[in-house]
Amino acid sequence: MPKGDLKDLQYRSLRALADKLYDFNQFYRGRMKAAGVRPDDIRSLDDIVKLPFMTKEDLRENYPTKMFTVPNSEIVRFHASSGTSGKPTVVGYTHNDLEYWTEALARSLTSVGIGKDDTLQVSYGYGLFTGGLGLHYGAERVGASVVPSSTGNTERQLELMQDLDVTAIACTPSYIIHMNTVAKRMGIDIKRDTCLKKAILGAEPWTSGMRKHIEESMGIRAYDIYGTSEQAGPMFSECEETNGIHVGGDIMLIEILDRDTLEPLEDGNEGEMVVTMLKKEAMPMIRFRVKDVASLMTGDCACGRTSPRLSRITGRTDDMLIIRGINVFPSQIEYTLMRIPEVGDQYLIAITREGALDNMLLQVEIRQDAFSDKVEDMVRLRAHIETELRRYLNIAVTVELKAPGELPRFEGKAKRVMDKRVY
Repeated sequence: MPKGDLKDLQYRSLRALADKLYDFNQFYRGRMKAAGVRPDDIRSLDDIVKLPFMTKEDLRENYPTKMFTVPNSEIVRFHASSGTSGKPTVVGYTHNDLEYWTEALARSLTSVGIGKDDTLQVSYGYGLFTGGLGLHYGAERVGASVVPSSTGNTERQLELMQDLDVTAIACTPSYIIHMNTVAKRMGIDIKRDTCLKKAILGAEPWTSGMRKHIEESMGIRAYDIYGTSEQAGPMFSECEETNGIHVGGDIMLIEILDRDTLEPLEDGNEGEMVVTMLKKEAMPMIRFRVKDVASLMTGDCACGRTSPRLSRITGRTDDMLIIRGINVFPSQIEYTLMRIPEVGDQYLIAITREGALDNMLLQVEIRQDAFSDKVEDMVRLRAHIETELRRYLNIAVTVELKAPGELPRFEGKAKRVMDKRVY
């Protein structure tokens, strides 16, 4: 769609959404009145800045269904967050909500070349988590065969991958790395012994260095996919050019705002992402502060698609670690580690406080071929890693080297940070 036509479509959808919420949802009507804005004040797409923000705290305070704009008789499915950072959030779906979610994922899978000749192994969790069912229905929409393996039982998953000639997999980046480790232990070479060619990876931060490692070690192409449970679930992915995540602008409107002033930024500038879901019926969202940090990319994609492109997520405004006054994102640490050839796949960040000072301990597994019994070699390597981290993070980090397999593995989202500070 020409970009001008898309903006017109987005404005019409936004205006209709504002009218609906003002008339039929007590929460939104109260927020809009408090902000001194009515739907009639939204005369162009740029007027979206007049509308109030939503946050995850709003969802928790209105738990479980006070944010819904349809009766329960129209809800056909519920999903919920894990509640690890507070009270869980519940998301409801109408039949149409599931249709546009499936459509978004069908577009995403098509953009990475997955279709009726493929078998997709879905190794995201099925259940209240949105990942598994989302990819499942998207894959069926494009005609692919689906292996709904969910998470866990990794050895059996690898057997199914071989037996069913699986060509693509959808899971977290940490889990596919874990699968590769288990495969090697079983004597399976994924490059040689499977038909796997593509991986759709998301649900946790990962870097371009991690992509390179996965692709080279497994002989596959790895694609980033984005979405949150509040929006619907995983929805939008990179295309085969792997140069930004294509966002269905008819489904979701993205703003990138300055993290301090919350003022709009020009495309190409990194800031806090705010999303408006233009088609949701059960639980619409206007200007939801996702807390992810990214940018909207400039120029056109070589694939020919004209949809807005979102850069790789570089961090979150709410998982940012403040260490002795310096802002640090776990993704920055991973980026640095992936540039050091001797470093393996696994690491763990432990934050402690001694008196008034914060300390960061980074436990890092070393590759088998780089691990040495000579103390001087390990001391030299540890010093090199600490120097690189200081150079990229501008903060001193204590590194503790671990042998291959010594750190814990996770079959779902990797737990990379242990913040032990007491405030």
